[in-house]
Amino acid sequence: MSVAEMPALAERRWSVDNYPWMLIGLLWVVAFLNASDRSILVAVMPQLRQEFGLTPEQLALINSTFFWVYAVAAFVFGRLGDGTRRSWVIIGGLAFWSVATCAVSLSVGFAMLMAFRSLVALGEATYYPTATALISDWHRSEMRSRALSIHQTAVLAGTGFGALAAGYIADRYGWRAAFVIFGAVGLVWCLLLLKVLRDAPVRAAPAQRSLLGPLRIVVSKRPALMLCAVFFLANGASTGVTVWAPTYVHDALGLDLASSAFYGAATISIAAFFAVPVGGFLADALAGKTPIGRFYMLAIGLTLAGVLLMPLITAGSAATIGLVLLTSSFGKGLFDGCIYAAMHDVMPREARASAVGLMTMCGFIGAGLTPLLVAVAARTFGMAAGLTSLCVLYFIAVGILLMTRGVTHRVVVQERAVEMSNVA
Repeated sequence: MSVAEMPALAERRWSVDNYPWMLIGLLWVVAFLNASDRSILVAVMPQLRQEFGLTPEQLALINSTFFWVYAVAAFVFGRLGDGTRRSWVIIGGLAFWSVATCAVSLSVGFAMLMAFRSLVALGEATYYPTATALISDWHRSEMRSRALSIHQTAVLAGTGFGALAAGYIADRYGWRAAFVIFGAVGLVWCLLLLKVLRDAPVRAAPAQRSLLGPLRIVVSKRPALMLCAVFFLANGASTGVTVWAPTYVHDALGLDLASSAFYGAATISIAAFFAVPVGGFLADALAGKTPIGRFYMLAIGLTLAGVLLMPLITAGSAATIGLVLLTSSFGKGLFDGCIYAAMHDVMPREARASAVGLMTMCGFIGAGLTPLLVAVAARTFGMAAGLTSLCVLYFIAVGILLMTRGVTHRVVVQERAVEMSNVA
């Protein structure tokens, strides 16, 4: 090697060594936009209700349809993320859902809202299965929970800031402006990703495993199917709260949209924003002591989320409602900090996007059901009771995690041995 070639080699080496954390920064913004664009509708539902004369069931159905489209599409695009360049899937998806977000502003009634929101869901579904797999490609097992949990904070920041900013914009300029502004920002970020986002130089998976096909690998793993069920329950419970809490605060206390979004959405996101990296750090620490440490962290987080949601039924002020949502969401944040790393613990690299796609499909089917169930329950028992009852879903998920810990332990040990042999 000539002396002239050494600086270029050093620069390439620096780039490879530091890119895993640069990637977290790049994808953090994409995840933030993903969650923000999804949360706009939640903040402006009172204006939509007034302008289009929508019923609570119609508002819930708009959200539920989003989640159901997202669920099916995430499964499909998860498979695509294992079969093609992951960076292409991410960039194409961001461009698509940003344009669709802008298009929501053109809606003139219930049907158009449903249609455009379904397009947003279709685009957003490309992201999470593929992005989490790409992060795990670049980060080894011992740091994986921390890397994924830092990325996950963007979802919480986007959910809270997106709702808060959308409420602020809608109070001043109307609900349409929020969709246009957030969509435009996403298109700008696409231009940067075209220059800097790239796939990891990972070693190819063993041929005999890839011949099975990613989906067959996923369904052959009992812990993976268990995590799909857990995510169905946990995501359903948290989404039921997230969708209806701002409107509940607005109707019960008479606050404006921005204040309702603060107490009913930002509190959820603030707590989870800090809890997610804590969950990731603790999960990595527990995983160093026992192979199923991340699964214990999942159970701890959901137990706290369920117990701390129960006082919501007696909360009668904005401060107390906000406090209940804050503390319960801290527990859910611990869960969110390690759920994707836990799935990757039981899956080989070549099936991780497909596994997360299947898990996301299950989670968003649950997310689509609970807003409808809460709306129906609220007519008979009141919104506070409907939201509080969601704690039962958290407790069922904890039971599933604890009952399957034996088989989970065996699968995690097997997959770690395979991953280490591929790295060596």
